[in-house]
Order: sequence, then structure tokens, then C-alpha cells
Amino acid sequence: MSKKSDTDAFAMPSFDASKVSDQFRDFAEKGLEQSKDAYAKMKTATEDAQKTVEETFKSVQTAGADVSLKAIAALRANTEAGLNHLEALVGVKSVADFVELQTSFFRKQAELVTAQAKELQDISTKAAEKAAADQQAQQQPQQNQVDQQAQNAANVAQNQALAAQQKLAAEQSE
Repeated sequence: MSKKSDTDAFAMPSFDASKVSDQFRDFAEKGLEQSKDAYAKMKTATEDAQKTVEETFKSVQTAGADVSLKAIAALRANTEAGLNHLEALVGVKSVADFVELQTSFFRKQAELVTAQAKELQDISTKAAEKAAADQQAQQQPQQNQVDQQAQNAANVAQNQALAAQQKLAAEQSE
């Protein structure tokens, strides 16, 4: 009538824990190697970013020194003009001369201060634009490199996980 089979339909396939342990160890070692590589690359990228910040600070410092020198030159010119005006006031003989001298001085000072302010504004604007452009130019290649490294690491990890799953599935089906 019916023949009994020697195999049990509900039996679990044989499972060798040592193979899984070896696979897990291999997977962990590869992951550790990749983590070390990723760390080294990120460390390099961080050092490059630090250099960028230092170079930007140097650029800003230089621009700040230029602005300071222009401001000092403006103060010196204004002080000299003021002292010259005081000397001229000492020699005034009438009220009319005083009013004319004073009016002329104020007009010249207003023109001078306006020109100085415009010059300082131009220098400051150029310095800020240069610092921003320098920083952006230095950061873009670094950002591209970091993005590429992250993508590569994700691809490698995904490929390793798929390979480990396939290997485990192949061994379980044996």
C-alpha cells in the first residue's frame, strides 16, 4: 500500500553553526577593515577641512589688516587736516574770515570722510567676497571627495551583505 519514506517531511535541514560562525567572523573582519579605511579617509578629509579653515582665517586676517591700515591712514589724514585747520584759525583776523575758513573746512572734511568711508566699504566688501570665494573653492573638492567615499563605503557594505546572504542561502540549501 503506501510506502513509508525514511525522511521526515517536517525535519529541519542540518545546520552547521561553525560555518555561520566563520562567515560571521569573515564579515566582521571585512567590516572592521572597511571601517578603518573609512576612518582614515574621514581623518584626511577632516585635516583638509581644518587647513581650509586656517587658510580662510589667514585670508580674513590679511584683509582685516588692510582695513585697519586704511582706517589708520584715514585717522591720520583727518587729524592732520584738523591740526592744519586749527593753525589757520589762529591766524584769523575777522569773523567773516573765520566763517569762510570754518565752512570750507567742514565741506572738505565731509568730502574726505565720504571718500574714506567708501574706500573702507570697498575694501571690506572685496575682502569678504574673497574670503567666501576662497572657502567655497577649497571646500567643494573636499565635499565631493567625502561624498564619493561615503557612497563607496555604502556600496561595499551592501555588496558584502548580499554576498554573505547568498553564501548562507547556498550552504543551507546543501
